[in-house]
Amino acid sequence: MADFKTHITVSTLAGIGYGAGAHFAYDVPMTTCILAGGLCSVSGMLPDVDSNSGVPLRESLAFAAAVVSMMMVDRFQQLGLSAEMIVLAGGAVYLAVRFGFGEFLRRYTVHRGMFHSIPAAIVAGELAFLLASGDVAMRSYKAGAVAAGYLVHLLLDEFFSVEWYHGRMRFKKSFGTALKMFGGDWGPNLSTYAKLVLFTWLVLNEPGWMERYQQQQPPEAQQIAEQGIEAFAPSSQPAADAAWPDVSGEDLTVGFAPNRAYPTSELPDRR
Repeated sequence: MADFKTHITVSTLAGIGYGAGAHFAYDVPMTTCILAGGLCSVSGMLPDVDSNSGVPLRESLAFAAAVVSMMMVDRFQQLGLSAEMIVLAGGAVYLAVRFGFGEFLRRYTVHRGMFHSIPAAIVAGELAFLLASGDVAMRSYKAGAVAAGYLVHLLLDEFFSVEWYHGRMRFKKSFGTALKMFGGDWGPNLSTYAKLVLFTWLVLNEPGWMERYQQQQPPEAQQIAEQGIEAFAPSSQPAADAAWPDVSGEDLTVGFAPNRAYPTSELPDRR
């Protein structure tokens, strides 16, 4: 099996190619390509979150917690949270993934289980799509980066499951345990495919849910989410449809008509 250094190196190179290809071939913005490349690099460690202990589990959880927290920032902004609340919410998500989800993995997963499978790679990509910001095309591009990094890890594990021994090629016992569709136990299989069905349904029905959420908010909340507090700054321009009295035909140099309200700027000079 490939070690941590090999996984992170290869997935990083794949991320560089993923980002550069999209930028030069399809004119995807450079910042988006850099983010996608980083997601691909980090996702190259995600399958090892099912490790019981050691560097793979620790680093994989740290990467996963950081990625989820960063991808949630734009969602928090669209919800109209203040800068302080975004920091607190991001920290809460990081702790929940790093320690809460990590403890769950230690108790209920085994290494080379269904986290090392093609359905798990698809679920990871779909989860990234739900968390990502932008239009459907850009969200799909970022989700593809996560799925690509995940698959790179699985391919490396299978590649290192083949070795040369006494001049001939042989397969290790781990061969076929990474790039698979089903595991040996029905429980993890059922759980994985249930998540696959759920997230597939969410992806197919979700695009634009945040936009729909914003449309349901009062105009003031939408302005806060889109423009911040400046949306409520008082305007320096007078209202275009202000009702001014009709003073045409009246001589304002002598006096002003009784029982009529005039703008201050049009009152006669009585000095």
